[in-house]
Amino acid sequence: MGINSQHDSILQRIQEREQELKILFSLSQYFASATDIKKLDDAIQNHLKPHVLFDSFILCSGNEKTKQYSLFYHDSNKEYEQYKNEVYDIKDGFYNTCQNSAEPITISASDFKKNNTTPAFLKNTTENGIREVICIPANTTESSSIIIIGVKKPGTLSRSAMRLLKGLSVQIGITIDNINFKEQLYLQPADLSAKVSYDTISHQTVTSSLDAIIGNSKEIKIVKEKIITVANSDSGVLLLGESGTGKELIAKAIHDNSAYSNKEMIKVNCAAIPKNLIESELFGHEKGAFTGAVQQKTGKFERANNSTLFLDEIGELSPELQVKLLRVLQEKEIERIGGNVTIPVKVRIIAATNRDLQQEVANGNFRADLYYRLNVFPINIPPLRERISDLKELAAFFLQKYSGKNKIKQIAAKTLNAMKIYTWPGNIRELEHTIERAVLLSQDNVIKEIQLSTIIQDKTQKQQELFTIKPFTEFEKEYIIWVLSKCSGRISGPNGAAALLGMPPTTLQSRMIRLGIKKTHYLSQ
Repeated sequence: MGINSQHDSILQRIQEREQELKILFSLSQYFASATDIKKLDDAIQNHLKPHVLFDSFILCSGNEKTKQYSLFYHDSNKEYEQYKNEVYDIKDGFYNTCQNSAEPITISASDFKKNNTTPAFLKNTTENGIREVICIPANTTESSSIIIIGVKKPGTLSRSAMRLLKGLSVQIGITIDNINFKEQLYLQPADLSAKVSYDTISHQTVTSSLDAIIGNSKEIKIVKEKIITVANSDSGVLLLGESGTGKELIAKAIHDNSAYSNKEMIKVNCAAIPKNLIESELFGHEKGAFTGAVQQKTGKFERANNSTLFLDEIGELSPELQVKLLRVLQEKEIERIGGNVTIPVKVRIIAATNRDLQQEVANGNFRADLYYRLNVFPINIPPLRERISDLKELAAFFLQKYSGKNKIKQIAAKTLNAMKIYTWPGNIRELEHTIERAVLLSQDNVIKEIQLSTIIQDKTQKQQELFTIKPFTEFEKEYIIWVLSKCSGRISGPNGAAALLGMPPTTLQSRMIRLGIKKTHYLSQ
């Protein structure tokens, strides 16, 4: 084979692997969004099957506490209904063999009838035409599961399909965990049904850290419900949201409502610590481990033993640290830098990022296996512009916090309306600083003006457009059109454009006529 042929062959393999990665991430999204059996079935049959040519797909899930496993999913409803209530010993020879294998295990279907340890739902596999079964472990930090693929023609699954299944296995395990957890939440009336809705929770069952999450919008209620759902488990939590949305406050609420609430939550900002110091900060070091290590140091993981470790800005970790963090999450043990003693740690991880980690994985900046380990229970925290109905309550909270001796009691309606149409790129953190500044500048007990950015923000554009110098009438026309579009064309009323602009509705209507502003100008914005 010539050099050019070898080069073309290598290039083709690289392109094939890139295509596999694209498919893997696409499928991961479908499985990550599967919150019930119906959605799981859709992900398997309509999205996975076109890429993996199986004839049968089965999932079974184990329980480490009871040392048993059972059928979780079967693509035959008849088979599922027949065997769904049966349980088996996880050391029956089948389950533990599959679990302990680093690679997928291929089994001839005819062997199932000969073996007494075969679970009942696999006994009649050959009667359905299946001749070969491939078993792949799908383990998470919380549980163990097995993917069982059946094919009528041995050797049907290509190497590419096998790589795809192995790559998906952790995400499928996480999906099983999430569905199991959701079912437990809604099916146990004695102690969990009361936690379905935050509105129904007695304040005796939650701490003030959850009450400190201000707002009653639909979006923030969903976040509060998720906090209550996950708090008492040991599951890892991944907080996703823009800067300034309050991720640390959410992490504290989870910790304070968990079994670790009597201990301190240990915090690490991965972006604030220099790269050459972050490893020592996380894992500690021994005396003399490096220049400047004049004494032994206990790392954050040791300090967080039997408690919660909050890893903020997790997306900033270097690839080398990502590997070491993954090992700790898998092995549940650490070694200090310069040490040779293994230290077991039991730590509940809450990670947070303002980055799109899936995109970071696709770009090669973040390890896929670490992402799956962290993404057991994701919570998306909405930006302020998506929960604008909470703004009044949030503003009142910060007003009370910063007013002090100034005795400022309220914000003028016109000012509040202006705040409601602003898009708050800095989110709640920006709102807090804005209120603090307004309190310092206010000469009255009512805030009548507030300094917002002079940047007009267009949600459809990534760049922000600054005001430009132009004739005043042209600027006035553009500004009124912009305000009208933000008010959905409403002129009068407390949330109308006239109130926002501080003029009577009749005056605004006259000015619109003078400037030639028509409905088509602002309703199409």
